[in-house]
Amino acid sequence: MPALPPEWGRGRGTMTKTVFIASAEPYSGKSLVTLGLVSMLLSKAQKVGYFKPVISAAAEGQPDPHVDTVLRYFQLPIRYEDTFAYTGPEVLQLIETERQGEMIETIIHRYKQLEEQHDFIVVEGTDFVGQGTAFEFDLNVTIAKNLGEPVLLVVSGEKKTTAQIINSTLTALRGFEAREVQVLTVVANKVAPDQVADVEALLRQQLRPEIILSVIPEDKALLNPTMQEIHDALGGKLLFGQELLGSQVDNFVTGAMNVPNFLNYLKENVVIVTPGDRGDMIICAIQANLSASYPKVAGIVLTAGWEPEEPILRLLRGLQSVLPIIAVPTGTFETSARLSVIKSRISADNPKKVQLAIRTFDRYVNVPALDAKLSAFQSEGITPHMFQYRLLQWAKRQRRHIVLPEGNDDRILRAAALLLQQEIVDLTILGNPADIAAAAKRLGLNLPIGHLRIIDPVHSEFYDDYVQTFYELRKSKGVNLDMARDLLRDVSYFGSMMVQKGHADGMVSGAVHTTQHTIRPALQFIKTRPGISLVSSVFFMCLPDRVAVFGDCAVNPSPTAEQLAEIAISSAESAQRFGVEPRVAMLSYSSGTSGEGAEVDKVRRATELVRQLRPDLPVEGPIQYDAAVDPIVGRQKLPGSAVAGQASVLIFPDLNTGNNTYKAVQRETGALAIGPVLQGLNKPVNDLSRGCTVDDVFNTVVITAIQSQQG
Repeated sequence: MPALPPEWGRGRGTMTKTVFIASAEPYSGKSLVTLGLVSMLLSKAQKVGYFKPVISAAAEGQPDPHVDTVLRYFQLPIRYEDTFAYTGPEVLQLIETERQGEMIETIIHRYKQLEEQHDFIVVEGTDFVGQGTAFEFDLNVTIAKNLGEPVLLVVSGEKKTTAQIINSTLTALRGFEAREVQVLTVVANKVAPDQVADVEALLRQQLRPEIILSVIPEDKALLNPTMQEIHDALGGKLLFGQELLGSQVDNFVTGAMNVPNFLNYLKENVVIVTPGDRGDMIICAIQANLSASYPKVAGIVLTAGWEPEEPILRLLRGLQSVLPIIAVPTGTFETSARLSVIKSRISADNPKKVQLAIRTFDRYVNVPALDAKLSAFQSEGITPHMFQYRLLQWAKRQRRHIVLPEGNDDRILRAAALLLQQEIVDLTILGNPADIAAAAKRLGLNLPIGHLRIIDPVHSEFYDDYVQTFYELRKSKGVNLDMARDLLRDVSYFGSMMVQKGHADGMVSGAVHTTQHTIRPALQFIKTRPGISLVSSVFFMCLPDRVAVFGDCAVNPSPTAEQLAEIAISSAESAQRFGVEPRVAMLSYSSGTSGEGAEVDKVRRATELVRQLRPDLPVEGPIQYDAAVDPIVGRQKLPGSAVAGQASVLIFPDLNTGNNTYKAVQRETGALAIGPVLQGLNKPVNDLSRGCTVDDVFNTVVITAIQSQQG
């Protein structure tokens, strides 16, 4: 069996190459954390990538300011358009039209393109300046879950009491953990200096010991805007002071009183808002800034669309250095209101502020502990979207040839068109070529001939050879040449013989035919692998947030304890081959030692056999379904079990239970069920349900192609 691609991993999950920086509210200061983390990683890895799945909707032609800052300051060799998947409005439109699946698939695809080119990827969540905090929080959890990333959670302490900081942190943490997204680090940012000790002590008491906690005190130099940012936000006309636009603004005051009283209200780094015709205020502000007796003045904003009269302008022009003076058309009250809500951004145009952010990160975040956590983190699960993405990528790595015997079914033809268009496999479709061409035309399908063959079995160049081969293989079972000729007219026999002879790598059938009709030829001459006594099946159940493996739900009606053990081992191996960490639950109507009866004893015996044959596999049984998949129930019924509450491979005691359960789960949860995938054969042949969809056919062909790669 060829090695798994690196991202599929082995054993307990996959070593991380990424971290997701998330917040639960706007203006949390996650940009500080992003800059600090990228700086930390660049000291350890050659190629560090940056990805922000959903960016803010900037002005037309303007980049997302934070993406621009990261790329420009660190000079990352990444094209801007490769750093994101969607804008906020585009995401809203996709969700309103119920295309969430398409959105997640695109985000995974764009992320994976970057991942292939970099040693580590820093992924940043949304900015919470869109339609709603709850909506964006859920979006971030969903993205982190589907990318399989650990989270660095940033919570703002700005203008909050200590209790509010604790509550908002724990609420956000529970939101991620409820979806089984692991939070490695919590950063409480912008905390008032006199609250830092209390916040740190109270959070440390309530967080799990393995979570790294950092509390960063607020810093006016990072929080407050510069005169440049005020100029940009107000859209005013700069009259003087171009060279001082980098001055920090910590306060603002309205200059609407007489000068002596006004001077009493000046504070450090103040911006003065006054009507443009108040020349006395302008002169007062400049003089106060020059005086050692008064605080520093950061700048002046002149309102109401007035500019200073000529004598005042002449005075200003004659000075060696003048404060930034900005004229705006709005009135004093409106201008003051707009000033009060201006938020500072850390920008590549202000490298001093970027450097301060990085120094702050290094000072307050436990960098060695974070580095160790990132190095040791392993993704524990796989979501349906990531599972399907990986299947496609793996199938494409080594293009295989699959035969589809049921060319008379529209679903088969539709799936074939999709498979060929995406260049996943080569196909042979069995049936009358004229009938298939007419059906394709009726359905409006493009079936490219370069990687497609259409064969009528009776008129095939292989027909006589296949008849002779089948006769030689089965003559000891009473088959004569006439019987062989008749059977090889059957598309299931012909397709299976194509696989046996190496003219195809695998077969998918069952959209029209029964399971027995599909499997019988394979059992007669493809046969089972050495050491395998029976063919069994699994379904890959793509549940909302995880992928589980159900077996056997399609082949064996009432397996013995020995057969059940073999099914469990085969199913665990199938799970591992496809990137699902196997934790095996042997299902019954009781858990542990609580039940008695022949059926429970069978499952108990099968569990012991699995432990004897494969001591490396985590297995639990007998166990009920709820105890197998629900962590709370699992801890109650089987405390200390390595499987209870987190089973990924569920083995049913008989076909009646398995078939009904998989269909109930599929219908009630909307889960995608990929399968049945047959296991145990020398070469891959897979069965479809007669109620299958086009997606079912598509996914089963992809699975079959991968099985054939594994040999």
